[in-house]
Amino acid sequence: MMGTKFLQWDLVPIPLMQFKKVNVRRLQRWLLKLASAILMEPLYMGLRRRLGEPFTRRLQMEQSKERTYFTQERKKRKKRTSSERTVVFESLQLGSTFHRPELVRNCLEQSLKKLKFDYLDLFIIHIPVSLKPGPDLSPMDENGKLIFDIVDLRQTWEAMEACKDAGLVKSIGVSNFNRRQLEMILNKPGLKYKPVLNQVECHPYLNQSKLLAFCKSKDILLEAYCALGSQRDKMWIDQSTPVLLEDPVLGAIAKKYNRSPALVALRYQLQRGIVVLFKSFTRKRIEENFQVFDFQLSEEDMKTIDGLNKNLRYLSLIQLVDHPQFPFKDE
Repeated sequence: MMGTKFLQWDLVPIPLMQFKKVNVRRLQRWLLKLASAILMEPLYMGLRRRLGEPFTRRLQMEQSKERTYFTQERKKRKKRTSSERTVVFESLQLGSTFHRPELVRNCLEQSLKKLKFDYLDLFIIHIPVSLKPGPDLSPMDENGKLIFDIVDLRQTWEAMEACKDAGLVKSIGVSNFNRRQLEMILNKPGLKYKPVLNQVECHPYLNQSKLLAFCKSKDILLEAYCALGSQRDKMWIDQSTPVLLEDPVLGAIAKKYNRSPALVALRYQLQRGIVVLFKSFTRKRIEENFQVFDFQLSEEDMKTIDGLNKNLRYLSLIQLVDHPQFPFKDE
């Protein structure tokens, strides 16, 4: 995966060098449905308690529709050539309730079974914060607080390595790990495979320059989520935080290149050697996203955008802050 450029919708990157082999519009629609099918269940489990029965019934109906569509698409794909399996890069995350080493492989195998995949291209630990194992992906006590678990993530990593050895995944990585936690994995006695990437929040207001330099020194790819700031969901995001794409400096640079602020923000990351996760549900914006490869920012403009850094984190996850493995207290 190192050195390969990717265009990404949600959790599904597409190798650009093979992109012309498929019908673009059809693949766009399929990818959006795939992302919905993968993400629907954790979304349902995490939000049902807060939004009540009307939301629950509606989400169950939507979940059923998405899974039906996904199953139909998988059947169609099986009838096509096996080379299509190399077109889509398929990735999943290990949830916080599955960090105990004895749960890792079973979690992966159940996901593969549901998705009707033989293997994944990438399997990552979603966040270094462990939660109580069980059927609820967001276990809470009677006071509505998350129930923590304490797990040695080095043992979790060993279980991830075993999944790779078993041929269930091609690559393994992490998400939301700080430098100290990465070093804990890298310095683990008997390490077989280091993380291929670390997926973190990264944008001009939180440019992660120190973490990026460390990852590059260890040949670990940095992958950015919230690359355009955030969608400002009131449930997760402080509404008083500034809107990245409304930044006047970013806007001025965008005007200079006759591009949108979003494209400038994405291009900034690509020139730093960072893979970006972004999504859109409109044809116009999806087509616009392709233009990120059609221009290059000057060194001066790159430095100007570097200067926008505020160490501002949109996704602070304050409900996890008391956990001893909470990653955002360190760089």
